[in-house]
Amino acid sequence: MVRLETSRSIFRIVLAAAYLGAGIAHLWLPAPFLSITPDWVPQPELVIAATGVAEILGATALVAAPPFRRAAAVGLALYAVCVYPANIKHAVDAVSVHGPGAWWPYHAPRLAFQPVIVWWALFAGGLTAWPFGRKRGDEAAKGK
Repeated sequence: MVRLETSRSIFRIVLAAAYLGAGIAHLWLPAPFLSITPDWVPQPELVIAATGVAEILGATALVAAPPFRRAAAVGLALYAVCVYPANIKHAVDAVSVHGPGAWWPYHAPRLAFQPVIVWWALFAGGLTAWPFGRKRGDEAAKGK
């Protein structure tokens, strides 16, 4: 159990640092994010700023007390799902401009890794222990 919690802490810190950096980038340098925002997103400047704030708040809450971690984990997992259309647009736009060879080494892993980021948030926030073991409390719930 100690190794699981140590792993969870490391994952939590790394993910929080990544989201903190991304959030700051959204606020300081919004142009790259605006360029990949799908056309159907209303008020893209506001959305990019709001996502930056959400990333910063999520990163902060992820390293806070456990109740905040759980809320941050759910929020960041949902966030990773919601920004997936921007990642797809980014990949499609790259293909249309540079051809498939230019986009594959960067975008394919990025698109494939998005579900891992969803899992990572849930693992870091203590909502799942899969595939490393049972979530704390599972034994008590089963009467063991």
